Amino acid sequence: MANISMKALLESGVHFGHRTNKWDPRMKPYIFTERNGIHILDLQQTVKLANHAYGVIRDTVANGGTVLFVGTKRQAQETVMEEAVRCGMPYVTERWMGGMLTNWSTMLQRIQELERLEKLRDGGDINRLTKKEGLLIDREITRLQTRLSGVRSMKRVPNLIFIVDVGREDAAVHEANLLNIPIVALVDTNCNPQDIDYVIPSNDDAIRAIKLLVSKMADAVLEGKAMRKEEEPEGVEEVKPEAKPKSRPARPAVVETEEEVGDDALLGEATLAKLKGKADEAGEEKPAADTPAAA
Repeated sequence: MANISMKALLESGVHFGHRTNKWDPRMKPYIFTERNGIHILDLQQTVKLANHAYGVIRDTVANGGTVLFVGTKRQAQETVMEEAVRCGMPYVTERWMGGMLTNWSTMLQRIQELERLEKLRDGGDINRLTKKEGLLIDREITRLQTRLSGVRSMKRVPNLIFIVDVGREDAAVHEANLLNIPIVALVDTNCNPQDIDYVIPSNDDAIRAIKLLVSKMADAVLEGKAMRKEEEPEGVEEVKPEAKPKSRPARPAVVETEEEVGDDALLGEATLAKLKGKADEAGEEKPAADTPAAA
């Protein structure tokens, strides 16, 4: 298992939250302290919860499950797509289409329509149509490819969803909750963690932080696939999981320390110095991340 280290989290800026006036009080259990008007996340909890989420994803895939990667914000799109492709899982990096999960049968029909139009174009039959009709078909193909390219190979609703920024992806969270599909997510200090089964307290605006954690979850998928391959007898066809999502697990409690201790005992003088230095530097940088990304 590829453990996620405190050092890697610090270097990637995972601990930087939003300005204190932007916080969601429900994230209080995951917040370590405040520096220069910015909340600092408790990296001890991030390490434990991220490693736990790694195991959940690995085991889901090892049991034949599918993980849907979701990240439509500008900072996450490229990383989410690259890592999902690397580990061979479906992804959504453009606008979430309403009913993507709750009306999956309609999504399948759209995928089939895309395949039909592509066949029409590639087979040369489109040349028999008028120029206007051909142009309309090309536009529809482009539109459907943009929206559906990441889920074309997905034959059923996923067994697990991994989300970057649950505030932006509230529609995906809502649909997953309706279908009882477990959610692993990066949750920043301005988001509500209550609807998330496996919370990873994290900066969800910094590209380096996103890359670190998304790549680790993709590694978990690859490890799960390797485990499944080892367990399968040669020559036996893989049995696909049932379309019905698995039962939603009980939400894990916040990681509690045995007793209340000070900052020095938690992170040590050297780490605290790093935190303070990074927070001073980020005092004027992080607020820019509060501005919604361009559509």
